[in-house]
Amino acid sequence: MQHFRHLDAATQAALFFRSPSPVDPNGDLASVATALGATLYMPATRQDLTATLVKRSAEGVCSLVIDLEDAVADDNLEEAIGNTVATLDELHLSDDLGSLVFVRARTPEQIRRISTEVAHGARALSGFVVPKFTAARGASFLDEIAAASDVHGKRLFAMPVLESTEVLFRETRDAELMAIRELLVAHRDRILAVRIGATDMCGNFGIRRDRDLTIYDVRVVADAISAIVNHLGRSGDSGFVITGPVWEYFADHERMFRPMLRQTPFVEHEAVRFRQQLVSSDLDGLLREVALDRANGIQGKTVIHPSHVPAVHALSAVTHEEYHDALDILESNSGGVRPSGYRNKMNELGPHRNWARQTMLRANAFGVTNEGITFVDLLTALAGR
Repeated sequence: MQHFRHLDAATQAALFFRSPSPVDPNGDLASVATALGATLYMPATRQDLTATLVKRSAEGVCSLVIDLEDAVADDNLEEAIGNTVATLDELHLSDDLGSLVFVRARTPEQIRRISTEVAHGARALSGFVVPKFTAARGASFLDEIAAASDVHGKRLFAMPVLESTEVLFRETRDAELMAIRELLVAHRDRILAVRIGATDMCGNFGIRRDRDLTIYDVRVVADAISAIVNHLGRSGDSGFVITGPVWEYFADHERMFRPMLRQTPFVEHEAVRFRQQLVSSDLDGLLREVALDRANGIQGKTVIHPSHVPAVHALSAVTHEEYHDALDILESNSGGVRPSGYRNKMNELGPHRNWARQTMLRANAFGVTNEGITFVDLLTALAGR
């Protein structure tokens, strides 16, 4: 898979100092996880599921999830499973798919059934998303994914979703996260990323986040996210890539608060009208939340609408300044402090080294923008595709 592959060569040359590299799904886990970007969920009951997956892939989505859980009513579950198996078999025949495809399964038995019923389509399957993951019920899911990997002779990834009350409620949180970490470490070779289910978390308190706010304004959920990153997002062998929770709005509405996007970057790029379009579609809130995800150690994001993908990917590209700061830090074999080449900050060669390594992984997946190119330029280019 390769990000921004749907942009023509001239546009890529204008935008990127270093273009995104192809990412081998069989390669290093951290590289593949960093490249997930916006992970788009689709109901397994869609009759045009194969065509839609191929279409979204062509539009630049690099990770797709066929959803058998919340998006499917109980009465439609059998139809959804059959459609999932048929879709995977059809995707195997497609030469146009450049994305990872996952299935979100309700139970371990569903994983076993899909693994048993799918034929050549296993080649199109990248792994499974495990909802409501806990230390108690997660092991059986992971065991089934391991067994399916053995049957089909390929590494199938697992992406657990943390959204249960055991993680959410303070009296059980730390013990549960420590037990989850132990379980995930035991299955490290197949844990691609840890996902966060903020909608379920909010539901336990009767909360629905308003579109004028980010998830970090909902304190009970923000506290849980902080704990998840603390336990599972550490640098080194004990940590995992953690992805951001879903942004669930995509239509205009009457606003209570001022938009979250400054006008100046859009004025400078003669894109004031484009800014208005982003604001009217609530994408200013999404952009703000993605920036806060990054500030809190989170990469990538769950999305439920194609219009969200360009926003996530535009903010995932590494800027010219970030890249050269990271390069300076990694090229030094000693500690100490040195000024940034941009002459606007100090780079601490010890404390910033892990940041620099992560930045280089992101640069490989999403590219490095040319000097002077901002997320506005990337968004504008992507919006035209």
